[in-house]
Amino acid sequence: QYTRLYIGGTWHDALSGRTYTTEDPATGAPIAAVAEARAEDVDLAVIAAREAFDGGPWRRISEAERGALLRRVAELILEHRDELATLEAIDSGKPIHETLNVDIPLAAETFQYFAGWYSKITGSTIPLGPRYLQYTVREPLGVCALIAPWNFPLLLAARKLAPALIAGNTTVLKPAPETPLSSLRLAAIFEEAGFPPGVVNVVPGLGAYAGEALVSHPGIDKIAITGSIKTGQAVMRAAAQNITKLSLELSGKSPNIIMADADIDRAVRGVIGGIFYNKGEICTAGSRLFVQDPVYDEVVDKLRARAQRISQRQGDVLDPDTRLGPQVSERFLKRALRYVDYGTQEGATLVSGGARAHPLGPGVGYFLEPTIFAGVTNDMRIAREEIFGPLLSVLRFNRIDEAIAQGNNLLYGLAAGVWTADLRVAHKAARELQAGTVWVNCYNVFDAATPHGGVKRSGFGRENGYAAIEEYTHIKSVIADVG
Repeated sequence: QYTRLYIGGTWHDALSGRTYTTEDPATGAPIAAVAEARAEDVDLAVIAAREAFDGGPWRRISEAERGALLRRVAELILEHRDELATLEAIDSGKPIHETLNVDIPLAAETFQYFAGWYSKITGSTIPLGPRYLQYTVREPLGVCALIAPWNFPLLLAARKLAPALIAGNTTVLKPAPETPLSSLRLAAIFEEAGFPPGVVNVVPGLGAYAGEALVSHPGIDKIAITGSIKTGQAVMRAAAQNITKLSLELSGKSPNIIMADADIDRAVRGVIGGIFYNKGEICTAGSRLFVQDPVYDEVVDKLRARAQRISQRQGDVLDPDTRLGPQVSERFLKRALRYVDYGTQEGATLVSGGARAHPLGPGVGYFLEPTIFAGVTNDMRIAREEIFGPLLSVLRFNRIDEAIAQGNNLLYGLAAGVWTADLRVAHKAARELQAGTVWVNCYNVFDAATPHGGVKRSGFGRENGYAAIEEYTHIKSVIADVG
């Protein structure tokens, strides 16, 4: 039902009449023909957003009303939870166990959280002596181009939309071409919630056309994107033309460190979740596991056993018992399989998985067995390059300084983890690991109040928390002569 462009509060076919087909990665079957936005459609969306920002009712709505609208969106997301969870599962290949219990509730929580910021986006007064009164205010930036990825389509759209809107901006959202359906359904939720026309616009399309047109558009005041390093570099070049404010959440190759004194069973459970959750298609995936020498063999054995159990729960994404779905597309399955070959060729030991899986029948879907390599060294490609699949590299170390040094010896810096009973070691690692987030005795724990983002080539800028409000506002200084 929701497969057209949403621009200016109405549903449109693409001006060119073009559509593209989104498919179910569990079966390869087509789901829907979706309108494909091109430059002319993007231009209409930016114009609608500009009109809503400059002179539309959005400028006259109070901060409290904005908060109430965001709370209503959160309520409607939960009311349509089953529908959204199903859409997300069949469009992205995520098991419905995850979409129903993680993605959709967290998306609602994000809107609820930022709804509460309506009264807290404040400035300050600065003393300049008796003659002058100086104060600052935080103001919205204008029209925000928001580009969401395919691995968490609804949740990461929410993380961009909620702070942008509560700060008073208007938005143009481009979902990933592989997974547009939940974002288009979300557009209908904004409509139902009572948002004025033009405040939220959704334009699905291909990056080479809709994406490029959006990030290079002179009417855009802010770009926020989650994507690969290559995509981030292209967006930076486009943004440079117009000096557009930019935030990037990019790739990761996160180190996860197990000390010999850790609770090994708890650590292994955390590691498994850190790499196989969402079939490894998560930027913070703990894909490099550093294990201290005395417990290395024990950890590898326990990881192998758990991976084998998970492989038995691979299959239909709408089955509540499924824990590992397919890769999002055949391209990403083939990419992961190439890295299996690289690992074998470079001398790592395959201890689990490594092949295409066929839980729904021969050749059906883009499934990869949960894969673990032991005997990995930090110079191997599987230890240095982001794979975006359920493939874990296990490395050996002796001293914590060695693990930290190897963990930092990459261009990425999105996340990291450390498992230990020693408080001093935990905080040493948290201080010295070069990452935007460090988890201690846990992994992939997220909350709408916790700033999230990377360092080095994993990007800059933050989502979630007050840090996100700062990303979607600027500070104006006012100085008045009152002497």
